[in-house]
Amino acid sequence: MKKHMLIALLIVLMTMGSVVFAAGSQEATPAKEVYFLNFKPEIADVYETKIAPAFEAETGIKLKVVTAASGTYAQTLKSEIAKSNPPVIFQTNGPVGLKDSMSYTADLKNTKFYSILSDKSMALTDGDKVLAVPYAVEGYGIIYNDAIMKKYFALPSKAVSISSADEITNFATLKAVVEDMTKHKTELGIKGVFASTSLAAGNQWRWQTHLVDVPLYYEMKDKGIPMGTKMATFDFTYSDNMKNIWDLYLQNSTTAVGLLGSKSVDDSMAEFALGQAAMVQNGNWGASQILGVKGNTVSDADIKFMPIYTGISGEENAGLCIGTENYLCINSNASAEQQAMADQFLSWLFASDTGKQFVKNDLMFITPFNSFKDSELPSDPLAKEVIRWMNKDGVSSVPWAFSIIPSEEWKNKFGAALAQYSNNQLSWTEVKNVAVDAWKTEYALTN
Repeated sequence: MKKHMLIALLIVLMTMGSVVFAAGSQEATPAKEVYFLNFKPEIADVYETKIAPAFEAETGIKLKVVTAASGTYAQTLKSEIAKSNPPVIFQTNGPVGLKDSMSYTADLKNTKFYSILSDKSMALTDGDKVLAVPYAVEGYGIIYNDAIMKKYFALPSKAVSISSADEITNFATLKAVVEDMTKHKTELGIKGVFASTSLAAGNQWRWQTHLVDVPLYYEMKDKGIPMGTKMATFDFTYSDNMKNIWDLYLQNSTTAVGLLGSKSVDDSMAEFALGQAAMVQNGNWGASQILGVKGNTVSDADIKFMPIYTGISGEENAGLCIGTENYLCINSNASAEQQAMADQFLSWLFASDTGKQFVKNDLMFITPFNSFKDSELPSDPLAKEVIRWMNKDGVSSVPWAFSIIPSEEWKNKFGAALAQYSNNQLSWTEVKNVAVDAWKTEYALTN
């Protein structure tokens, strides 16, 4: 009798243990989720509040979006990728950035995401492996408010003979217009011609990466170095040209030079949106920032682009700086299921009807995918301007050469030198020396 009772008790306990084990296993099994480490703070809200809910509603897959703070993506990726639940989708800014993540970057050759790329040569590869796919072609230059420009050109006392911003095709003309506008800023209702030159920590990328692209590109062109090819030395041949535009920004700004260290890119874009400045250097991604500012006074029709003119010979035929540092990768260390879900999300975003509407209307990307019809291209004013400049007769875009900058540390050192120059703590010659010497050092360290 006791033996039968013992056997019965063991069966009950085993059954209960199985139930507990099963329940515990069920709780330990994660829901379907794909983790995306986003690079761009200015569009984080779009991913989090619009795209993620829509993707989950259509597919049942949760999109976890984490956004790195401005200027910290490389460090954030390095930290996140080492965690037990690392990003499945991450971004890289080009060949230099990809070099640091080769050990955990999946081959995308057989993904649907890669299959919709119009020009396969745009992808970053290693042998026959496809490691990174570009998701947006972008352009930057000097954004201007055409309503303010027209107001200036209508002034009977203006000091220039031209009558529209379209006639500004070189630095000499730009300088004459800007300095005269500064003299008339009260009549124009602006605080300064240029929005604040943001020098706050993490906000210097418009200068130490984007602005330096112009002298860097022309030096590479003179040396016959193909775009994307590493360069052991940077002689900063066109440093005086960069000084031309840098001084113009500083001396005709909404903000006193001594206060620029506290100014962010958001501050700068808000000044433009509120009509306090007539010009600001930034890219087409800034459209959402301008249009999203509460109290924005600039109409879509008045948001225009002109190239960054610095006084380099032949710049009359130069266009906007066009290229991409926006590539998407998938973590090869993620499970096969997670990698498949990552591919599903990326192809959903860039090929489904729902996803393409977000890309067009909210992300405002100019995409390189064949899944988009002409009617599905972005309608925001700066995207239109990029397309207009790309198709302008007799004008050649300035390629993005900055992908060959040897390291983030070089950018940090150069950005710090620019800030010191702006505060009269360094001469321009010393800024040039920092750029040249730091390049040699960082190239040696990274190669």
